[in-house]
Amino acid sequence: MKKILLLAAGLAAAITLFAQTEPTAEKEKGKLTFSGYAEAYYSYDMHQPSNHTKPGFLYNFNRHNELNLNLAVLRASYNADRVRGNIALMTGTYAQYNLAAEPSIWQYVYEANVGVRVGKNVWIDAGIMPAHIGFESAIGKDCPTLTRSLLAENSPYFETGAKVTWTPNEKWSFAALYLNGWQRIKRVDGNQTPNFGTQITFKPADKILLNWSTYVGNDLPDTVRRMRYFNNLYGTFGITDKFSVIAGVDYGLQQKEKGSSELSKWYTPIVIARYAFTDKFAVAGRVEHFNDKDGVVISTGTSQGFQTTGYSLNLDFTPVNNVMLRVEGRMFDGKDKPFIKSTELKNTNTALTASLAVWF
Repeated sequence: MKKILLLAAGLAAAITLFAQTEPTAEKEKGKLTFSGYAEAYYSYDMHQPSNHTKPGFLYNFNRHNELNLNLAVLRASYNADRVRGNIALMTGTYAQYNLAAEPSIWQYVYEANVGVRVGKNVWIDAGIMPAHIGFESAIGKDCPTLTRSLLAENSPYFETGAKVTWTPNEKWSFAALYLNGWQRIKRVDGNQTPNFGTQITFKPADKILLNWSTYVGNDLPDTVRRMRYFNNLYGTFGITDKFSVIAGVDYGLQQKEKGSSELSKWYTPIVIARYAFTDKFAVAGRVEHFNDKDGVVISTGTSQGFQTTGYSLNLDFTPVNNVMLRVEGRMFDGKDKPFIKSTELKNTNTALTASLAVWF
């Protein structure tokens, strides 16, 4: 706890320093804001795992038959004309499972970054940042479904490095990144390989957004280096004021062995449709597929690897501002019996989840 408090104090001092050194002649006065988010949940897996842990490829809402906290975040943000910074500390089962490979002091950090504007529309940001890949985050209220997709759970939620962003106009944005690895705060021991990312977003209309993100790098020690080449494409479409659709696909390639020209591949298409009946009630349906026959991202030890289709339906209720109640049913249907029920192997897995989110 002492280390966590020292970390929080140090990060807060960094943002305060930026705020104090902001030139008085700036067109826009800097603003410091605070926000918070918390989401509790209960999930019931029909396979009734004895250790209360749902399938290992899920990192959100992954505790079975117990009331728990998926994520609680406290954030401080500073924004000025040429300087910005964010600090967010967290706890919950998301942090416990998704950052299990990180040093303990970093497992409580959701975000910690600073940025400076070096040109009219050019920013340089560095630190622990939200990933440039995907349309979902761990903040449930910002996502169309209660649980996160297979696509999101098995690609980065966060990244550590430096990012240059150029936004020439309201329609286009371009970014290039230098990273510590594939969802890493601490670089893998024995790894000196550069990791890079890019992102292009295009907004042709107010209710349409198109995104293409990439990652190139190695997330293993250099002695067993396997280069990974990853693409994330998606679009968000506001068909009407009430009806919206998200469609996307991830496609990844990775060397089978160091120096090999043979590549393993995986892909993950997804479609999510959401309809808001009123300001208080909405429903969302999802169809997704994860195909990773060689077990690059999700290892099953079976001959067919992880080839699974998922379906979900959730109902959202927002009784008052800044509060959301959600209920979701979700089913996975896979090949080669990748799921475990007691001592039996199964092709399917079903779970029911409810959550309550509050924010300010």
